[in-house]
Amino acid sequence: MYAYINGKIADKANNYVVIDNSGIGYKIYMSLAAIEKLPDVGETQKVYTYYHVREDNISLYGFLSNEELRMFELLLSVSGIGAKLALQILSAISPSSFALAVISNDVSKIVKIPGIGSKTAARIVLELKDKLKTEEAISKNEKIEKAIHMDDKDNEAITALQVLGYTRKEIEKAIEHIDTENSSVEEIIRKALAILGK
Repeated sequence: MYAYINGKIADKANNYVVIDNSGIGYKIYMSLAAIEKLPDVGETQKVYTYYHVREDNISLYGFLSNEELRMFELLLSVSGIGAKLALQILSAISPSSFALAVISNDVSKIVKIPGIGSKTAARIVLELKDKLKTEEAISKNEKIEKAIHMDDKDNEAITALQVLGYTRKEIEKAIEHIDTENSSVEEIIRKALAILGK
């Protein structure tokens, strides 16, 4: 319903902000990490939003980037994870680190997040890896052709970025501008996110 809200910050609390847009104050729940990055009250800020509807509650959740929003939506798709826990996870781990942990089956990294036990971490990895399989794929011939020119680092970075909702074509176009030979997987992901976020 709302893609984003742009307005003045009217109030900041531990788990939400109020954004004033044309005289209407929108109460938007955000992760603590995101709230700490916000400018002072009175300053203007654009916040990407997720309109969350349940039988007993309608809430707006906010994010500073589309990557955070995609990660939030992915987390909500995991059985047993609600909006509050998804925000808690966002406060503890960056989208790129989260994507890497999912792709590499790094359950131990996800377990370090407060509120996440080993069973939940394993479920996150299992369910989100399944989602990757349903990603819109390019043809087999194109995949083979591209794979010839890409090393393991590139492919690992591409898979991690696909978790965040980008298509393979978008990612490959971004990676063309990166010196992947002299960059680690995390650096490739970080640089690609910077390009994709423009």
